[in-house]
Amino acid sequence: MARPQPTYETKDGSRIQELWHPDHHGGGAMSLAQATVDAGAATRLHRHMRSEEIYHVVSGAGMMECGLERFAIKAGDTIRIPAGVAHRVVASVSAALVILCCCVPPYRHDDTQVL
Repeated sequence: MARPQPTYETKDGSRIQELWHPDHHGGGAMSLAQATVDAGAATRLHRHMRSEEIYHVVSGAGMMECGLERFAIKAGDTIRIPAGVAHRVVASVSAALVILCCCVPPYRHDDTQVL
């Protein structure tokens, strides 16, 4: 059983609440967090050199840039982001974009490179 950690802002500009992270919850090889991007806002283009991510859109809609691809995203969509690939999301103006983010290995600030 794990309790969510306090919300904080990551280097990419999203607000994150860690739901599972080995540093806080007792081990494991991955992390799970809920990210929120305000309506009309965007994360900074960034990449993680070690971590692979899976995004699952919980609510809201917007655009995703992942490598050379740009595409619309909405609640229910799941996207794999390989390590080293530049990415960002843009929330629609109508509602915040809420995404579950699973990282393997676990998310680390020092693995985030803003581009």
